[in-house]
Amino acid sequence: MNLTDPIFTDADKARAHLEQTRWPHGPVCPHCGVVNEATEMKGRAHRAGLYQCNACRDQFTITVGTVFERSKVPLNKWLLATYLMSSSKKGISAHQIGRTLGVTYKTAWFMCHRIREAMTENNPAPLGGPDRTVEVDETYVGGKEKNKHSKARGKSPKHAVVTLVERDGRARSFHVANVTTKTLRPILVTAAHRSSHLMTDGAKFYIRPGEEFASHSAVDHIRGEYVRDGHKHSNTAENFFSILKRGIIGTFHHVSEAHLKRYLAEFDFRYSNRVGLGINDTMRTDEALRGIGGKRLMYRRAGEAAYA
Repeated sequence: MNLTDPIFTDADKARAHLEQTRWPHGPVCPHCGVVNEATEMKGRAHRAGLYQCNACRDQFTITVGTVFERSKVPLNKWLLATYLMSSSKKGISAHQIGRTLGVTYKTAWFMCHRIREAMTENNPAPLGGPDRTVEVDETYVGGKEKNKHSKARGKSPKHAVVTLVERDGRARSFHVANVTTKTLRPILVTAAHRSSHLMTDGAKFYIRPGEEFASHSAVDHIRGEYVRDGHKHSNTAENFFSILKRGIIGTFHHVSEAHLKRYLAEFDFRYSNRVGLGINDTMRTDEALRGIGGKRLMYRRAGEAAYA
């Protein structure tokens, strides 16, 4: 798959690719869940890609029940946007998506958020496990105090992000109101398997949650310690943050608190499906397309998301 692939210019070929990716064993009825028991409607009055379920008799297409549902944007443009977001290591702005696809910024912005929702994990299994190491670290993203208007009041609009990274595995990030033992513990014990070895820096809010894992090691950054015994470090998590911050600062420039979790899901997705794990751009794009189901994202008003 590359930018000259016909699925990015032909809506019918894009639909066929999407059907093959999401329905490898035949059409799946989004109404009753029956697999490969549908008839394609090929009458002159029927639109392309329309199926009728032989079990419940309801009609559907490949986009019903997905983030693409009821969109007037052609499927080939949806697939191209998904490919661009999946293959851009530091992300791609909605302005650039709009220019590339020939759609308005408003349309591109909405498309990007729908695709980010598709990249979000469904019922993810805990990271790590026996004999596995999970690194945890926190960072802050947002504006700098020195860049604020002189009359502005309050603190710098920075937002706390906590990320767990499984060595040679996946990443999972969370936006938290503040970083304390009380806010971190539920995240750590849910997102990481308790049989894992937990690896953090020397921050005090990791001490008590660390006692619930098979083992817990920490390096003291304050004293200039970053690696101990060759394998005790949180450098993998910090490397993830370097990519995240380059993307937010260099590509998006500003990320609102209301949507930060979706940008984090995007960076988590690309990291968890990276080349180092044997996954190329095509495979990563198809994985995102497999995640579009059951996530029809809508907006009732600015900053408020809802599922239909």
